[in-house]
Amino acid sequence: MKDKVRVAGGQGFWGDLLTAPIDQVRNGPIDYLMLDYLAEVTMSIMQKQRARDPHAGYARDFVSLMREILPDCVEKNIKVLSNAGGVNVGGCAEAIRDTAREIGLGGKVKIGVVTGDDILGRLDEFASQGVEIVNMETGEPLAAIRDKVQAANVYLGASGLVEALGRGAQIIVGGRLTDTGLTLAPLMHEFGWKFDDWDLVSAGTIAGHIIECGAQASGGNCQYEWQSIPDMANIGFPIVEASPNGEFVVTKHDGTGGRVNVQSVKEQLLYEMGDPKAYITPDVVADFSSINVAPAGQDRVKVFGITGNPSTDFYKVSIAYSAGWKAVGTLVYAWPDAYEKAQAADGILRSRLERLGLKFDVILTEFVGVNATHGHLAEAGFVRTGNGGDRDSANSSLITHHSSLSDIPETQLRFGVRGQSRADVERFTKELAPLILTGPPAVTGFAGGRPKVEEIMAYFPALIPKTLIKTNVEIIEA
Repeated sequence: MKDKVRVAGGQGFWGDLLTAPIDQVRNGPIDYLMLDYLAEVTMSIMQKQRARDPHAGYARDFVSLMREILPDCVEKNIKVLSNAGGVNVGGCAEAIRDTAREIGLGGKVKIGVVTGDDILGRLDEFASQGVEIVNMETGEPLAAIRDKVQAANVYLGASGLVEALGRGAQIIVGGRLTDTGLTLAPLMHEFGWKFDDWDLVSAGTIAGHIIECGAQASGGNCQYEWQSIPDMANIGFPIVEASPNGEFVVTKHDGTGGRVNVQSVKEQLLYEMGDPKAYITPDVVADFSSINVAPAGQDRVKVFGITGNPSTDFYKVSIAYSAGWKAVGTLVYAWPDAYEKAQAADGILRSRLERLGLKFDVILTEFVGVNATHGHLAEAGFVRTGNGGDRDSANSSLITHHSSLSDIPETQLRFGVRGQSRADVERFTKELAPLILTGPPAVTGFAGGRPKVEEIMAYFPALIPKTLIKTNVEIIEA
């Protein structure tokens, strides 16, 4: 048994910094590289891609990355775990196999394929068996949106990954594998942890939670003294150095930018956390209230004392369904009276849409530069001049005189609609440009043309008994 295992976080989402996993492999010693590609909406996007092209439906960026780093991984015996397979895990694995052969690594790489998460084709079977699938937030039955469902994927835990590693896989591709499981599995494999060693499984899960968002644990998106974080252009992604007893150190490669300290780790720990005593995953119910963190040197934080509780009898299911259409467009109004102009344009556009008889579920206006980030609370930080002074005298104690709303140099009007009729949404897209010559003066920022109509994917979270789901593991040779 090793006395230390290094698991490096290579990315926090599909589209993260392309050089990060390359740097993790080349800038210092690691044993495993974990790559998290999936979010709830990603699965529905991939399902649509596969509907158009049966060879699509996975993260093609992963294949390009493997072409770049696979020789390094083979030379250094670095194993890679990912959920890049999306809704076409087999297609992704075959692309990796073909890539390995093309770059001269045929016969030198075993690829683990973990499936069983995609239950889109089984939903009607479950319904016929009387299995109740309901929205765990609203109680709505699946039947209410069944004809609109685009994707349905179970969040699988670490078991399939552990099995694949035990069967010699160097590259593992899965579908909706949990972010935390991608880190937990190597530790269970290397240290021989059992699935009912709840404290150890909880420790590995929390290690995965800390590095699952990439550089968010090593200085990126960090609120605390962010101006002093060094060399963010060369930010180093986080690495977990784990021990058999469940303690671990969060660090990064020497010579990279960013910063790992107690604050950066704490900020990431709070990400997506609900009840701190019951962070539920397929593998364990982790107790975040048991976590201890302490500085352990330059860019090193020790995490220890973690406890956990038995896992539940259910898997979470992420179901995505079509929920209408949307379009968003923008115009920018310049000083003077930028905000007033944007407000006037908003009123004109709403009046025209009403006169046309268009039906929308939601019409949303944001004034970027005034209230798009913090809503009406943002306006408490400004003083109105020329038309009535303070916006809300009842909240006058909250008003700080940062500037006057009439002095704002520019305001972006961002106007969006959402509805069930694509035709109505399409008609809206033709009403924004006329404001340039038929509305308030000094407008710009329409170089992008008409807004694009997009289908809306809504999220339907549910639970399903674990007894109904089987994780499948296959090993293919490059």
